[in-house]
Amino acid sequence: MAYECFELSENEGVAQLKMARPERRNAMTAAFWQELPVIVRGLQAAGKTRVLVLSSTGPHFCAGLDVSMFGAGGFTTESVQGREKFKAKLEELQASLNSLAEAPFPVIAAVQGGCIGGAVDMATACCLRFATRDAWFVIQEINLGMMADVGTFNRMPKQLPEAVVRELGYTGDRLSAERAERLGFVNGLFDSHEQLAAGVLEVARRIAAKAPVAVAATKQMISYTRDHSVAESFAYLNALQPAIFDIEEIQRSLRKKD
Repeated sequence: MAYECFELSENEGVAQLKMARPERRNAMTAAFWQELPVIVRGLQAAGKTRVLVLSSTGPHFCAGLDVSMFGAGGFTTESVQGREKFKAKLEELQASLNSLAEAPFPVIAAVQGGCIGGAVDMATACCLRFATRDAWFVIQEINLGMMADVGTFNRMPKQLPEAVVRELGYTGDRLSAERAERLGFVNGLFDSHEQLAAGVLEVARRIAAKAPVAVAATKQMISYTRDHSVAESFAYLNALQPAIFDIEEIQRSLRKKD
């Protein structure tokens, strides 16, 4: 299937979803927000994907929300009806990026150049983030007179120290890839876009070689623990593990090591 904003390929359990509008710096148009969850849920329904790599083309990862969307309706708060419509649109955009966080397979972001505004929201919805050394992240919304509202402030305070999130959210300053790695937001750095693509693919292949049910349960467990107490997470684990425990899969994994 052809998409307006993405190119999709899959090989041996690794799906590669590439933003493919470099002439627009991969800005997040209306089609972008619509296509992303359709693609992710399609991969989930097909049941072949073990890891999803989210990457892009051109000098920048993604320029964030396409400004043309502000004139497309749904962004007025001048009346009760307008505020309700705004809220519905906001929830629609949030659900689009939530598809990445809610997918049963890990999602890895490969970031080069600028990761701007809505792209930061998207990066926070991914499990892992790798970047080129010249990459940078910016909560651009504050520079436009608004608050980030599609996931950055919901997820980033659990991925970076709170004081750093406040600094970035208040100032709109860039977070360099080097600093992001030191703080644990980025998992690793590469010298070029080509090395980034190859390195992330290698990580994805290593994950794809593991038992898929166990990987999916691990993602689910970590996400649950992030949002609940230790006691609650133990109760959840004790319900989840008996449901997914597979002695045959364990034996297969042990045989691979022999």
